[in-house]
Amino acid sequence: MNRRKAIGRIALTGIGGGLLLAGYKWYDWTRTPDITYVEQHKELITALAETIIPTTKTPGAPGTDTPGAPETDTPGAKEAGVGDYIVVMIRDCTDRMSANKFIDGLKQLGHYCQNHFDKPYQQCSEADQQAVLHYFEEKDAPYKGIVGKAQEAFLGRSFFATLKKYTVEGYCSSELGATKGLSYLYIPGSFHGCIPLQPGQKAWATR
Repeated sequence: MNRRKAIGRIALTGIGGGLLLAGYKWYDWTRTPDITYVEQHKELITALAETIIPTTKTPGAPGTDTPGAPETDTPGAKEAGVGDYIVVMIRDCTDRMSANKFIDGLKQLGHYCQNHFDKPYQQCSEADQQAVLHYFEEKDAPYKGIVGKAQEAFLGRSFFATLKKYTVEGYCSSELGATKGLSYLYIPGSFHGCIPLQPGQKAWATR
């Protein structure tokens, strides 16, 4: 066999392997999502959401030992029931590709924690949990500009993008998130186009 034929066969083998891999990934992303897996891993999903929006306690908040300071205790995603929200959204309101990428991401994250920390995500330290999410945030970072928009439109959102989107939505639309994590007026008054925020002022849950 001469050199040209050898190079040609190597190239064809590489192209063939790439097409097979692409075909498998396309099937993997468009299959019926395994919603049972999502429901069975609600505890993991809740822990991930809590890392993104954790419970915060500052001096003077309920349960602390510093009297006299303002009460600024803020509930986290777990207390706000965000895990349940994410499961429902994946099950009922997410396209197939995004749902399958989310499920694949959960599996990859579980393997990553076992390989690096020899324990599930829920049992990792807070610092390790943040490091894991930072790794997947960078790993799933979309392309910039119009390419990134086309990527999401045709191939669905990445695992981390879906996790972050539903965590924020679930928290801000929950009763605890809207009234404790954000400032809330049940019946807003007259419209004011620009109101300066006071030091420590929370963002408004109402418009």
